[in-house]
Order: sequence, then structure tokens, then C-alpha cells
Amino acid sequence: MILLVDNGSVFTKNIIEFLCSIKSDHIAIPFDKVNLVDLEKFDSFILSGRRHNDQAMNALNSKIIQHAISNEKPLLGICYGAEILALSTGGTIRRMSSLQKGPSTVQVMQKNPLCNGIIQVYQSHSFEVSSLGKSLIQLGRSDACKYEIIQYVDSKVFGTQFHPEMSDDGLSLIEKFINI
Repeated sequence: MILLVDNGSVFTKNIIEFLCSIKSDHIAIPFDKVNLVDLEKFDSFILSGRRHNDQAMNALNSKIIQHAISNEKPLLGICYGAEILALSTGGTIRRMSSLQKGPSTVQVMQKNPLCNGIIQVYQSHSFEVSSLGKSLIQLGRSDACKYEIIQYVDSKVFGTQFHPEMSDDGLSLIEKFINI
């Protein structure tokens, strides 16, 4: 069962609709209703984007990331989810000079189970991952962002700076994540 943590993104409904369309076994819960004791019940996690910064949201998502890493469970952090993945594992984020919004092209740079080549994605963010800790690797980049796709070393823990729920290539990425 997948736990989709709803961090308040306007696009979370798109993730839910896609998961329903492919008949995945999932539950979507707003971040402030997630019970950390229940994490053992879930096989994998998706962390949605967010609209506003919230200290409690950051703490909860960081604990979910640590749980996934410690228990070798798959996790996909989307936009904010990738940013909190970086922050939780020794990386940094920064405010961008301009809002990134709209279609974009991402070049996949390393072999991985989610995507390859050049993929078309949708951006909607004003922050970005600016450096990776020692345990993250860069899988993809775009002209706007150096770290479009990241992975925790030797794990099934990934982050995308873009919103995969908003493009066909991105939906394919989510489906492949669910099946890893």
C-alpha cells in the first residue's frame, strides 16, 4: 500500500486521479493527519508538493524520509518532496531568481529505473535543490535546474524537482516508481 502525503499542492488531486486510474493500492492523507506510528503499514511513500512552508510539515516529511531509508522502502518526493529529501540528507535548497512554471525538458544523465533519455515535464516552483549531501546522486537536469531528478544512493528513494503528475512522461515515471 502506498501512502500519498498531501502537503497541500494544488496538483495532489492529479496524483490521486492517476493512482486511481491505474488501480494502485493507495491512501492519500493530509500531512497534519499522518500518524508516524502507522508508517509500518505502508510499502512505499509519495510526498506531494506544497503551497506554504510549515515547520510541522517539514519535520513530518523528514521523519517519513528517514523511515523509508532505514526500512529500505521506496519513496518519491515531488517538488517540495525532493527539496525536503535533500534537506533531510545533508543537501541544501535556495530560492530561485524567478518562478519556474510551465513545460520543460529534462535530460536524464544516469541509468535509473524511472526514466531515461529526454523527458517532457511540468515545472511549478520558486525553490530548488542547490546542493546534494553525500548520499544523494543527480539523475537528471534541465536548463533551469541542476538537480531535476535525484536518488538516495543504492536505494529506491527518489526526488523530482518538477511535477510528474502534470505530464505524460511524468505519469510514466510515477507508474514505474510504483512498480519498482
